[in-house]
Amino acid sequence: MASWGLVNLLRQFAPSISVLVPFRALSTATLIALGANEIVMSRLGQLSPVDPSVNTPFNPPAPQQPGLPPQGFLPVSVEDVRGFLDLARGEAQIKEEALIANVFSLLAADVRPLALGSVHRAKEQIKLLTEKLLRLHIPDADQDRIEPIIVTFTRMLFSHDYLIGREEARNIIGSEVVDATPEVEKVMMDLFYTYADDLELNSIYNPEGSLGQAAKKVVSFHRAYIESADDCYAFKTVQEIQRVQVQPMPPVFGIQVRQIEEGWAIENV
Repeated sequence: MASWGLVNLLRQFAPSISVLVPFRALSTATLIALGANEIVMSRLGQLSPVDPSVNTPFNPPAPQQPGLPPQGFLPVSVEDVRGFLDLARGEAQIKEEALIANVFSLLAADVRPLALGSVHRAKEQIKLLTEKLLRLHIPDADQDRIEPIIVTFTRMLFSHDYLIGREEARNIIGSEVVDATPEVEKVMMDLFYTYADDLELNSIYNPEGSLGQAAKKVVSFHRAYIESADDCYAFKTVQEIQRVQVQPMPPVFGIQVRQIEEGWAIENV
C-alpha cells in the first residue's frame, strides 16, 4: 500500500513523474515505477514481479530449532498457493469437484483458512493496485494495454525473485520505459553509489563487529533518505551496544542491544 500512497502524494506536486532505476527497484519499488509516466533505467536497472507474501498470526509456525526461541511464522506467498492448486488441476489432472475439495482441505490443514483468506485478499488487492497505478498515466485510448501488464507482473513470471531487465521491461510495459543516456546513467550511478556507501549497503550489520574491543558503545545508522531540491531527511537508528556476561562459569559473554532512538530527522547537508 505504500506505493499507492507515495505515488498519489507525488502527484499532488507534479502532473508527471519520472522514476530513475539505477539498479534494483523490486516489489513495492516496481509498483511505484508502474505509477510513473516515465521509467528511466540504467543498463543495470531491474524490476520484479509484484506478487506479495502474507504474514499474519494465522500463518504456519516456522520450524523451531532445538534450544532456540520460536522463530515466528512462515510467510505465505500468493503464487505458492496458486501454484499448489494449479499443480492439482494441471499436472495431476484432478478435475472432479469432490477431489478438488479434498486438495483444498489438505491445503487448509497446513495453512489455516484465515491465512488463505488473507492470501486471496492480497492477490485481489495487488491486481487492483497495479491497475490503479497504471491508470494514473496511461491514456484512455490505450487502456487495453493495462490488463496484459497486470497479468505479467502478478502471475506470469512465477517467482518473486525473477529479475526484469530494461529490454524485457519495455516489452512488458511499453514506451514508458526509457534507456538512460550515457550522461544520465553516469550521474545516476554516481548518486546510487554515494547512497550505497552512506547506508553501508555492502556491509553486513554485526553488533559485535560494531562494538569492537569496547565494553559499551553508542552507534548510529542511516537507513533511508528522502530528498528534495531544498531538504534532506534521513531515517536514523541509534543503538547502545554492550558486552554482557550471560553465564558465570565457565564465563560466557553475549551482546546486548538497546534501541535509543529511531525516526526521521532533517539533515544539514
